[in-house]
Amino acid sequence: MSKKKQLKDYQEIKKSHELSKDRIKFQHSKGKMTVWERLDFLMDKGSFIEYDEFVESKEPSLKDKRQPRDGVVTGIGRIDGKKVCIYAQDFTFIGGSMGEGHTRKVAKIMKHALKLGCPVIGLLDSGGARIQEGVSGLDGGGEIFRTNTRASGVIPQISAIMGPCAGIAVYSPALTDFIMMVNKTSNMFITGPQVIKTVTGEEISFDKLGGASVHNEQSGVAHFYADNEKQCLLKIKKLASYLPQNNLESSPVLDTKDNPDRKVPKLLEIIPEDSMQVYDVIGVIDEIVDKKSFYQVHEKYAQNAVVGFARLNNNVVGIVANQPQVLAGCLDINSSDKIARFVRFCDSFNIPLINLVDVTGYLPGVEQEHGGIIRHGAKILFAYSEATVPKISLVMRKAYGGAYIALVSKDMGFDKVIAWPTAEIAVMGAEGAVNILNRKELAKEKNPAKLRKKLIEEYEEKFLNPYIAARQGKVDMIIDMQDTRKTLIDVLESLITKREKLPPKKHANIPL
Repeated sequence: MSKKKQLKDYQEIKKSHELSKDRIKFQHSKGKMTVWERLDFLMDKGSFIEYDEFVESKEPSLKDKRQPRDGVVTGIGRIDGKKVCIYAQDFTFIGGSMGEGHTRKVAKIMKHALKLGCPVIGLLDSGGARIQEGVSGLDGGGEIFRTNTRASGVIPQISAIMGPCAGIAVYSPALTDFIMMVNKTSNMFITGPQVIKTVTGEEISFDKLGGASVHNEQSGVAHFYADNEKQCLLKIKKLASYLPQNNLESSPVLDTKDNPDRKVPKLLEIIPEDSMQVYDVIGVIDEIVDKKSFYQVHEKYAQNAVVGFARLNNNVVGIVANQPQVLAGCLDINSSDKIARFVRFCDSFNIPLINLVDVTGYLPGVEQEHGGIIRHGAKILFAYSEATVPKISLVMRKAYGGAYIALVSKDMGFDKVIAWPTAEIAVMGAEGAVNILNRKELAKEKNPAKLRKKLIEEYEEKFLNPYIAARQGKVDMIIDMQDTRKTLIDVLESLITKREKLPPKKHANIPL
């Protein structure tokens, strides 16, 4: 065969690999971008290099349907100059179903990311396992899950659900670090509405079963919510800007042009004088960190806790804060899972942690106890105890009981504990303490309300301040609220070279 003929054949083959107008129209009719439109929008222009373009299904029954790529595009490129590996499923080919060729390609690009030490991103749009290929596709799924697990804590893994994600397809995203979903077009579930109706008789829509709102607000499976696909892809770009390439590198330092010595007098307006009044902790975070740098994770889930990435004097930090607006900032089952997961991610990728504490304790109640608050609450203790990155805790107002231990105690390994003069550090609040300590005295009193008020005031004056803890070395610094930003920056920079090693072991056993 002549070289001219070979070149002509190559050009014809490449042209046949392009999406047909019908396939593009089919995807657009569902309100979705095509696989190539997604890649072009996400990746730096001209940076994408495709791998395994010519892979096809080997299944004889699919002989007439075989197409190059087997329903998934894989390759390497750059996002804002940072190298990433990526796979993007193509729903226009047999519903993006995952056969053997498809799954092996995904596992292969993930392993390549591990070799290169760069993040791996999945753009998922699949109906699940390809039924026609039977167990072959399922085994390929097993290789993906095992690779996800091996990559965990080594390279960042991000999943964006851009359409359906069902059956075996959902487990790989669940094993990654972050999941993004798109309103109305994304859904995730193990079994779809039809199967549920057959088995249980329940009728439910795709969106109400596993849509973006469900998994962002109720199940906590997803971490980010997007109104449309372009917004979702922009959120991937923004998230990537906070993350290191791998567990041996530091996060990128970006010049935010914010003054490290900037005072924050607005905090005096945000924090109410009455410690029983609520406020929005997001306002506190925005004042302290570099301007417009806070990027919240799990924003719609377990809103009594706030977690996310920010920059302090251009350096990336992980923020964990109690939200007094929701459940008075108490720790409960869901917020415990949320905090523990975020802390472990930050520790895996060398991101220092800063706690902003205003918490009365773990949420009481029969439902919480029967739901396993002990087990879930212990996850926070485990995550912080295990973390070796710099850990700074700022007590803003309340820090009581077990929640104080989890989020503040130096014996938990916090490197620096800072407090505002308004901090209340105690076993419990004044009213609860008085009711327990003075119950016999109050029972005998003719006017118990007056005595209770007096005892509460005495307790508050004696115990609900940071000075007792500071005298015992439990609090390192008591600072003017207006100096919070500068103090945190100074303390962070003093700890940035911290090195700590845990005892040798195969792995720990977190209370799951």
